[in-house]
Amino acid sequence: MFKGSIVALITPMKGGVSPDSELDWKALERLIEFHIENHTDAIVSMGTTGESATLSEKEHCKVIRRTVEIVNRRVPVIGGTGANSTTEAISLTRCAREAGADACLLVTPYYNKPTQEGLYLHFKAVAEAVPIPQILYNVPARTACDMLPETIARLSRVPHIIGIKEATGDLARIDRIRDNSKQGFNLLSGDDETAREFMLRGGQGVISVTANVAPEAMHRMCKFAVSGDRARAEEFDATLAGLHKKLFVEANPIPVKWSVYRLGLIEEGVRLPLTWLSGQYHTDVETAMRKAGVI
Repeated sequence: MFKGSIVALITPMKGGVSPDSELDWKALERLIEFHIENHTDAIVSMGTTGESATLSEKEHCKVIRRTVEIVNRRVPVIGGTGANSTTEAISLTRCAREAGADACLLVTPYYNKPTQEGLYLHFKAVAEAVPIPQILYNVPARTACDMLPETIARLSRVPHIIGIKEATGDLARIDRIRDNSKQGFNLLSGDDETAREFMLRGGQGVISVTANVAPEAMHRMCKFAVSGDRARAEEFDATLAGLHKKLFVEANPIPVKWSVYRLGLIEEGVRLPLTWLSGQYHTDVETAMRKAGVI
């Protein structure tokens, strides 16, 4: 079971804002060591925060493979392999398995707005094609597609589908998913702002943007929340509340990449159509970083 603070790792680049900013392999190694040292519980490579939508399939696979190599089994690695094409999702998932990933994270197909039956058949096809643990990912704010708890429960019984990253922020869904899904189905939050309460209500962890910037505090908050220690979880989460909000003042991963750059861990680099964080938000994000104690 995947649990605790699971970082949705940024993909470091150099060359500023460009359609083809160069991937920075040295910085990737630096970031991974930073997370290992600060007790991040698992790493998602090539998720939304990793700018998966702007990389070629070849680059996508290479980033997952290199992440697995650098981590070297010290923590689990989850490869982001979702796509709005079922054949592409199968191809990426197969690539992640061959690279040695411990599991895959598959977002609901975006843009084409499938039905609930279409979602079921899509994920079932990927699970049947590639024998690797697979975590569903529901983020309707990005995909214009909401996978309902009933569909999630149905998919929980498909072999190789082991959990859900639920990023709606709707805490009422936790009970509906847990009560109707297969026993032991992994419940992970995909929303930093509500993650503490998600875990206190029975979730096992969070796939986190904030963890890129404050990994140690996120690890501790998750540890206490998962164990049911509300007071200690609230204590740590209070210092992170500003980051939970300010890392989304512009589209993710724009603010978080600027924050990690501010920590000195990466160069300035992002791929169009994303841009570097607007100057008007620098003070707000930096203030949140100071409150979290990372600068």
